[in-house]
Amino acid sequence: MISRFRVSSLLARRLEELGLPLPALLRQANLPVGLFSKEKILLTTEELFALYRAIAEVSRDPAIGLKLGSEQRLERYSPMAIAALYTRCFRDAVERMARYKQLTCPQEIRIVSQGDQCAVRFRWLLAGEFEPAVLIDVCFAWILAIGRRGTGGPLTPLRLDLMRSPAHREILEEHFGCRVHFRAANNALIFRRSDFDRPFATHNAELLAMLAPQLEAELADQRLRQTVQDQVKQTLKRLLAGQRPTIQEVAQELNLSARTLQRRLTEAGVTFQQVLEEARRELARHYLLQSSLELNETAYLLGYENANSFFRAFHHWEGTSPGQWRDVQRRANGKSLVAQMPQIC
Repeated sequence: MISRFRVSSLLARRLEELGLPLPALLRQANLPVGLFSKEKILLTTEELFALYRAIAEVSRDPAIGLKLGSEQRLERYSPMAIAALYTRCFRDAVERMARYKQLTCPQEIRIVSQGDQCAVRFRWLLAGEFEPAVLIDVCFAWILAIGRRGTGGPLTPLRLDLMRSPAHREILEEHFGCRVHFRAANNALIFRRSDFDRPFATHNAELLAMLAPQLEAELADQRLRQTVQDQVKQTLKRLLAGQRPTIQEVAQELNLSARTLQRRLTEAGVTFQQVLEEARRELARHYLLQSSLELNETAYLLGYENANSFFRAFHHWEGTSPGQWRDVQRRANGKSLVAQMPQIC
């Protein structure tokens, strides 16, 4: 898995257009002043979060994330976003973006379907702290901008779920055109299932056929550089959502036979069960830190039959209960955020 975020140099131009002085912004984020002059800008998850916290602090604009996520100029779209616009419908576009996200950063886009609703969620795979609110706004505004541009008409979500405390409700509801539910269990943008089937007016099969093979080749090359353990763990994390994936299901996702996958894991000195437990442990830490899910809901998402099985596994991993671990981590994060707040005299 890629461990750093590849940041477009166009971000600097966009920030300047919005009136943000780059030197002051980078100093606030404790990042090199010459960062945006580099040919390739790569940031860790911690550095990316610091940058977006600085954007919020320097701009003092509660709508700054919405503005950054609503770029209208097609020439500033990434190849991934352009490929998404050439797909057949909104669902295809989101799934395409989720697939190609693997090329640029340790972040996952997930579609969670339930009944007649579909939720889009973002997950920062290497996060050790809460993601900045402005970055969440950027991501959801970006998804909506792709959907509205692709459909060529109004696209209104059912609601926006945010884990944060209520703030700037009017600004958010005006932008997204839906009600906002604060203190939610997850950050999610929820659409009607029928919205995901809406065709894209920008669909262009010929141009997609020209662009997609290059992205697929890059993805295949990246996977070749990954160990089989990393590939299996990454696949398990995608499939772990209220079920326990089998080796047959993972092998199918990797275009391998179960026998071949088992042999490669054996050659790597690990078992499928060991990799499954690693994936569960990493996801458990993420869910406990990054969401307000109940512990039994976390157990369900990790594929455990009941909460007690999850509690026993977690205690084996961390030497404490899930609830105690979450309390300790949140207190530590709270102190860190207080220490980073600017002093106002």
